Formats: sequence, structure tokens, C-alpha cells
Amino acid sequence: MPRIPLRSRFRTALVTGAGSGLGRVFADMLRSEGVEVWGTSRRPESLPGGEGFHPAAFDLAAGDAAAEALVGQVEDESGGLDLLVHNAGYGVFGGILDQPLAVWRAQLDEMLGSSLALNRAAFVAMATRRHGAIVNVTSMAVEFPIPYLSGYNIAKAGLAALTESLLLEAPAAGISFVDFRPGDYRTGFNQTMFASPPQTLPAAAQRVARRLDATLAKAPHAERAARDLRRALVQGRSGVVRSGSFFQAVLAPLGARLVPLALRRAVMARYFGVR
Repeated sequence: MPRIPLRSRFRTALVTGAGSGLGRVFADMLRSEGVEVWGTSRRPESLPGGEGFHPAAFDLAAGDAAAEALVGQVEDESGGLDLLVHNAGYGVFGGILDQPLAVWRAQLDEMLGSSLALNRAAFVAMATRRHGAIVNVTSMAVEFPIPYLSGYNIAKAGLAALTESLLLEAPAAGISFVDFRPGDYRTGFNQTMFASPPQTLPAAAQRVARRLDATLAKAPHAERAARDLRRALVQGRSGVVRSGSFFQAVLAPLGARLVPLALRRAVMARYFGVR
């Protein structure tokens, strides 16, 4: 069967957080398929150049108006946005009681509030043409919360719920809504999540940090996530799409449905070394 280029389904795409990590490989994959990509970063100098890529500055902390303006900019420059891959986000590592409440509130405002504004603006634009796809990059942390990353866990779970809500409210709008849940990938995520030096954290938090470092060091390369996303887009999928190692993307979710919740919590606590 001949390979179906994404260009045949999507002419233009907006990828947030395209400066590094998963966002960068998603943008590269779409460009290789002939899609015109508008990629964002808080640091525009980190964005790639070249044909088919349009850099744009965007910070989730800038709020609703900036999110709406970004979609409006892409609409004006592209003639119509076909695909949103919302990947921008961050984690803050620390205990719930160890960080000021303002740290957690800021993360939720940015990763949920701004994400809602961005999704809504893209939905409005696509609905007028009854064509498009909205991909929210959440995390396997939706199903398996990571200790000492509570703000990240909550924000990603909320983003997953937002995706499902959009899917339920617009079943006949001609738009696909994808909750893309990556597991561990070899990116720089764990190098930017510490609000304080790891060695100053409580012993349990240090054990979790070491476990995360070891797991990410052995994780698949991010290109696998790009292949999984491409497959979902070609198939016109909506709903949850898991991506990662066979254990994380297939076996662990299956086991979670079969194992009693108390046992599941005990296994997670032992795995991360919090008990």
C-alpha cells in the first residue's frame, strides 16, 4: 500500500513548544511530509529555520489573549489552520508542601488556562471549515501520576479531560481530537524541572529523581513518538493515543485495568522509592 503523505490531509500546522524535545521532532516530521509548520517557543532563537517552517514567539504565561492572538496570526499567515499540536508545557519537581502555592497555581494557570484558550481558538477556526485536528500532548502521568510532580500530573490530567470534552461536544464538526499520551522519551525534560537543586530535596524526592533519570536514560528516542503521532493523524484517530515502550504504552495500561487500585498504588510507590 502506498504511503499516504500528511500533506494530503493537512496543509498547515501549529506546533507549540517546537524548540526542543517532542515538539521539535513533531515539527520536523510534519515538515518532512510537506506540511507548512508554524512552530513556537518562549525562546524563538531556539527554533529551527528552513523552508516550510515559520517561527513564532509564544509563552503560556502570557495568558488567554496571547493564545488567541497566536491562532489568529497563523490563520492570517497560512490562510487557514488545519492542525494544532499543543505540546508546550513544563514540570516543577518538588513536594506539595515544600513549594509555595503560587508555584503550583502558576503551572495550572499556564498549562490549563492558556491551553483552554488555545484549544478554543483553534476549534473556532477549524469549525468554520469543518476540517482539522487538535492534538493535545498530555502524558502517561494521566494514568500513572509521578511523585513530586503534582502540578504536572494535575495539568496533564486536566488537558486530557479537555480533549475528551471537546470530542463529546463536537462529534459532527469534522474535527479530530487526540489525547496523545507519551511515556518516557529521551529528551531534556528532567533537566529543566527542578525548582531547587536535587541534593537539597528530602531523601524520598531524591530517590524519585534518580529513578526518573535512570528511566529516561534508557527510554526510546523521540522519533518513535513522531511515528506514532503520524500514524494517528493518517488514520484520522480521535481519543486517547498512547506512545512509548511496549511496557509503558501497552502492558502497563492493561495491567492497571486488571490490578486492584491498592496494589497498583503499592507497586508505584515501591517503583519510585517513596515508601
